[in-house]
Amino acid sequence: MNIIKTSIQDLVIIQPKVFNDSRGYFFEPFNENLFKKNFTNVKFIQDNESKSSKGVLRGFHFQKPPYEQAKLVRCVQGEVLDIALDLRKNSSTYGKYEKIILSGENKKQFFIPRGFAHAFLVLSKNAIFSYKVDNIYAPDFDSGIIWNDPSLSIDWELDESKFIISEKDKNLDFLKNIESPF
Repeated sequence: MNIIKTSIQDLVIIQPKVFNDSRGYFFEPFNENLFKKNFTNVKFIQDNESKSSKGVLRGFHFQKPPYEQAKLVRCVQGEVLDIALDLRKNSSTYGKYEKIILSGENKKQFFIPRGFAHAFLVLSKNAIFSYKVDNIYAPDFDSGIIWNDPSLSIDWELDESKFIISEKDKNLDFLKNIESPF
């Protein structure tokens, strides 16, 4: 696997080695031994998967301690715009984000450490999105930031009037009103 650093410390893109031939392709989306060599403090305990249609926006989500989560995300089928937002108070990149296109075609993965909020927008007709987490989901510790926070100035790359957003995500607060627990 090839680890590509981003402009935000600890947030990386992982490009797995893909073996193509006349039958199709083969690759390892996850290999615990290789992962441990590069990310010593992470042990994934659960896999999650969602299927969404074009325009579905999920996020920005995070969980407060002691249930914060690191994630390894990828798009199995289709294409998504994936964004990680740094919420670590002592980070020089607090309030900054990194975005990447993840797709079934490019097979890239995004490692999002604890201390980040996460969102994705489906760009293709449908998308199957998969992610590993290193902590359980605890609804009472669930939190988030509104997707269209003007302080973030995110170009979502689709017409926002066509977004499909849950009521929960429509009612998240602005970054300036959040007391970061990280």
